Amino acid sequence: MKKKITVPEIRALKGGSKVATMITCYDYTNAKLVDESDIDMILVGDSLGMTMLGYHGTVGVTLDDMIYHAKHVVKGAPNTFVIGDMPFGTYNVSIEEAVRNANKLFMESGCDCIKLEGGSDMAPVIKAIVKAGIPVCAHIGLTPQSAAMMGGFKVQGKSLEAAQELLDSARAVEEAGAFMVVLEGIPKMLADVITEKLSIPTMGIGAGAGCDMQVLVAQDMLGMNEWVPKFVKKYADLHKIIIDAYNQYVKESNERTFPDHDTQYNAVIEGIENLK
Repeated sequence: MKKKITVPEIRALKGGSKVATMITCYDYTNAKLVDESDIDMILVGDSLGMTMLGYHGTVGVTLDDMIYHAKHVVKGAPNTFVIGDMPFGTYNVSIEEAVRNANKLFMESGCDCIKLEGGSDMAPVIKAIVKAGIPVCAHIGLTPQSAAMMGGFKVQGKSLEAAQELLDSARAVEEAGAFMVVLEGIPKMLADVITEKLSIPTMGIGAGAGCDMQVLVAQDMLGMNEWVPKFVKKYADLHKIIIDAYNQYVKESNERTFPDHDTQYNAVIEGIENLK
């Protein structure tokens, strides 16, 4: 059985040969599967808005949604490091409210740290949450909660000016006390530079192989969705497997070949013909 990785151990991965891996998860059943695997970390992301709730984006997910899903993931994966996402609207009003909501997510879900989006502008919030005793994972680049401001889910940091801004943001969240930072949707060249210049590990998603760690959305990499972003590799095709299984179940039910002798109870009841 694997041993849960800790915050100091994650920090110590910086510049090492091991690439720690993280996958999204939102429920107890799948958390158990991740816990049996070699994956190091789980992100209970606000991506559950799209994957579990059918929203068009992450905005709309509430703090109660996050707590509900995260606490069941924690139960299912006791040997896996679990990160709880701070949803939109829970940390962008005031520092005091951000700390209060981070406390609530951390305490009620049992997660090992929290994650929030934003760079230099969120550095004071990160600093306050860390000071309150909660480990923080930062998130810069393509930040889904701010997709409307970015004109959609688009690659960030493609110009020299934009690249410098992201590097400055990475340094700001590091200085504020974040122990790791997610780099999403940025050119590999920029991700490599940020990874080299920071003393905290980087977690890449659509940021190339040079990051210290990697993360993917489970439904994407398992092929449960027919369309996936450019940066996703489908390691399975569960969409076809699941649809085929559903259809085979319907076929056998109509043919009355299911249930068969092995999948029904075959006890003999003497005198059953005398029932009135």
